[in-house]
Amino acid sequence: MSHKPVVLKIGGSAITFKEKPLTPNLRVMKRLAREISKARISKLLIVHGGGSFGHPIAKEYAINEGFKTKEQNIGFCWTHSAMVTLNSLFVNTLIQRDIPAIGIAPSSCILTKHGRIYAFDDKALTKFFEKDFIPVLYGDAVIDVAKGFSILSGDQLVSNLALKFEAERIIMGVDVDGVYTADPKKHSSASLIPQLTLKELKKMYKNLGDAGTVDVTGGMLGKIKELIPAIREGITVSIVNATKSNRVYKALKNEKVVGTYIQKG
Repeated sequence: MSHKPVVLKIGGSAITFKEKPLTPNLRVMKRLAREISKARISKLLIVHGGGSFGHPIAKEYAINEGFKTKEQNIGFCWTHSAMVTLNSLFVNTLIQRDIPAIGIAPSSCILTKHGRIYAFDDKALTKFFEKDFIPVLYGDAVIDVAKGFSILSGDQLVSNLALKFEAERIIMGVDVDGVYTADPKKHSSASLIPQLTLKELKKMYKNLGDAGTVDVTGGMLGKIKELIPAIREGITVSIVNATKSNRVYKALKNEKVVGTYIQKG
C-alpha cells in the first residue's frame, strides 16, 4: 500500500455560493468533512479555492494586474482577509470531525514572480505534515517580486505541492462531473470524458479556443494547464464533482467514481 500523500483540491464553487458574495456553503463543507474523515487518508494535503470570497474583491481592486496605486493595498488586505475567513470556516468543519486540519496562509510563505511561484518557504508546512497534521492552504493574494502583488491560484498551488511532496494522486473537486467535450452548464449535448492521457490532454489544451474543437470553459482550461507538470511526473489526477455526495470520498479511497481520470500514458 502506497504511503505517498494525496493532494485534494476543493473548488471555491463547491464550498461557496458563487452568485452571493462572501456566502459559504456550509452544508457542502460539512458533508465534505464527513467524507474526508471517513476516508482516513494518512497523508493528505488540502487546497481550496476562493469562490464568492476571494474573486469579487480581487477583481474589484485588480489585484492580479499588480500594484498600480496605493489604493489597491486595502483591496489586497480585504482579499486576503476574505480568504482567511473562508479558510477558517472550512478548517473548523474539519476539526469538528476530529481531522487535525491546520490553516496555512500562502501569503506568509510564498512569493510569486509574474504570477508564478518564485519562492516557497515550506519549512513549517513540512514539519506540520511530518507531525501528521493536515495542512489546508488556499488561493491567496501574495507579494509578487515583479508586479508588487498578484493572485496565487489554488490550482497552481496544487500542482506545486504535489511535486514538492511527491504525491501519488491529485483529486480535483469541482462543481461539474469532470472534463466535458463542451461546457455542460451551457451545452446539454456535452459529453463527459472519463479518461485522458497526458498526450490527449496537451492536444486538448492546444486546440482549446479553436473553432469546432473541444471547449472546456468555466475555469477548466486553467486547471488543465496547471496540472500538466504534475501529470508529466506520473502523478495521476481525478476530477470529480465535489457538490455531489460521496464523489470525493470514493476518489480519496481510489474507488471507481464518476469523473475524469488523467494519467501520464
